[in-house]
Amino acid sequence: MQRKLFRGVAVLLVLLAMVYAGDYCVVRYRIPRGRYPFGQVAVQPLYVIHQKNGKIVYEMGDPETDACVRSLFPHMGYSPCWYLSRHAEKQIDI
Repeated sequence: MQRKLFRGVAVLLVLLAMVYAGDYCVVRYRIPRGRYPFGQVAVQPLYVIHQKNGKIVYEMGDPETDACVRSLFPHMGYSPCWYLSRHAEKQIDI
């Protein structure tokens, strides 16, 4: 029983590593020619200001665009565009 479980987990980890490596190769080497692997998403910053009396004040900033990568996983220091578009509000603690 433990042997089958260990094999199943090992196969799952190998498949996950292969998907990640394939995703990286698509971004790095632009496998579908002519496809630019980077994009931009509009993000709304929300400043979280902690005051001395213990209160918290929220202020909206000006919208800005963040660079993202068109892939399943984050690569090269950029978040995936699908994730960034779903989390378009960025909180900044001050």
